[in-house]
Amino acid sequence: MPAPRTLLLTGAAGGVGTLMRELLPPYGYELRLLDVVPVPGAPDAIVADLADRAALREAVRGVDAIVHLAGISLESTFDKIMAANIAGTYNLYEAAREEGVRRVVLASSNHAVGFTRRPREGEPLVPVDTPHRPDTFYGLSKCFGEDLAQLYWDLHGLETVSVRIGSCFPEPTSVRMLSMWLSPADCARLLHATLTAEDVAHTIVYGSSANTRAWWDLSTARALGFAPEDDSEVYAEKLVADKGHPPEGSADDLYLGGHFCVNPPRWPH
Repeated sequence: MPAPRTLLLTGAAGGVGTLMRELLPPYGYELRLLDVVPVPGAPDAIVADLADRAALREAVRGVDAIVHLAGISLESTFDKIMAANIAGTYNLYEAAREEGVRRVVLASSNHAVGFTRRPREGEPLVPVDTPHRPDTFYGLSKCFGEDLAQLYWDLHGLETVSVRIGSCFPEPTSVRMLSMWLSPADCARLLHATLTAEDVAHTIVYGSSANTRAWWDLSTARALGFAPEDDSEVYAEKLVADKGHPPEGSADDLYLGGHFCVNPPRWPH
């Protein structure tokens, strides 16, 4: 499809949102920014909570597509996850439906399948159709988001690409992250692909760079036109020397979700 001209970027003050504010405009996008807190350097950004349905409807009015990054990105209480990630995502989809927005790119997460065993050398990569096995209430909310996206496609014809983001940072910070690192530049390439591919219906993709130590299958992302250019292996020698490999039998060794399965970091930082 032709590249959307105007995007609503929710969670624009967050980690990934901050990176994408700089990296998406060169692809030709005009960004409309939204967050629950003011966005640094963006006085025109919309400051609104995902519970504010009227504000959300106003925010989505006239945009060509939505990149939905807003919400709690670590573990929290069920009540907080419910309000921000479950009810909030529903509110956004309702606003998109009411205003006729035809495509959403949804930030899902590897934690939707966090209790899936990670593949060993020589074993097949984890496919996108592996059953949901969330490792936290946070991961559970991402399962909900994917299922909500499927429902809105089936009921209303609202297309979504659900991106199970790995770890999007300027560089990986742990040995486990070598397998799921998504460079900021590759993240922008992936989002551009998800926004411009034809006939996506509801498609689930994994979001990582072309990592030598990858654990999951990028074929559905590549089918949309994603061509990752970066590889975490350039950081591997130093990370392994500084931190060592995860202990055998530990959560970081066994599961896609790593330590989220046993001792998840809490929101806020």
